[in-house]
Amino acid sequence: MEFDFGVLLTSAGLVSLFTLTLLEIVLGVDNIIFISIVTENLPNEKKKYARNLGLFIAMLIRIALLFAIGWIISLDKETISVFPNSFDPIIHHGKMYKPGVFSVKELILFAGGLFLMYKSVTEIHDKIAGNDHENSSKKKSVLSAIILQIVIIDIIFSVDSILTAVGIVKEVPIMMGAVVLSMIVMFIFAGKIAEFINKRPTIKILALAFLVMIGFVLVCEAFNYELPKQLIYFAMAFSFLVEFFNIRMRKNMGKQE
Repeated sequence: MEFDFGVLLTSAGLVSLFTLTLLEIVLGVDNIIFISIVTENLPNEKKKYARNLGLFIAMLIRIALLFAIGWIISLDKETISVFPNSFDPIIHHGKMYKPGVFSVKELILFAGGLFLMYKSVTEIHDKIAGNDHENSSKKKSVLSAIILQIVIIDIIFSVDSILTAVGIVKEVPIMMGAVVLSMIVMFIFAGKIAEFINKRPTIKILALAFLVMIGFVLVCEAFNYELPKQLIYFAMAFSFLVEFFNIRMRKNMGKQE
């Protein structure tokens, strides 16, 4: 990996920077949603601080991983045998895999996917069961615990994001610029996204369902089964659009009454 910052001044470098920045923003949406939801139970004066700190930590983690890009790539090669010699190798999409043998990256994605699904399903259960308001005093979250959860999910999303970036461009300065630019965009819109989600229960459930799906995708990737993320993001965007129309319809019907 080269650290030639002059590449950012070339037309090809600028196109790559713009493309990768858009991709990082799309990949960062699930991170913003998670941060918005886990910080909901914090006191109002701490919500913005926790969101901004979470995004800042995410940016630092991704930049740090870029400087350790060789180690990140090696995560996909270093293997751990969970069930050695228990299964015969299988061929999937032209590649040979040995069941029971996992790379470090796959173990990280598996643990992160399970954590994301557990946290999202727990939140959905509390909302449906009506425990969200009943236990509000008990659920007043400790800031340190929230930050810890954000750091965990930041690491998971960062590893996936950096490996995706490596597959698109080879110049570290472009990756670094894309990370910083995408994080600036997230800093600007994170508060508005959080406010929009937390004020609308149905949107919040959709957002949590989105996180459950992302967690499931991470688990599938850990077993070398890649689901088309484009279709997943399109399906969720379509669902949010339909719900937005429902919100507008209910608002207009309320005005008529």
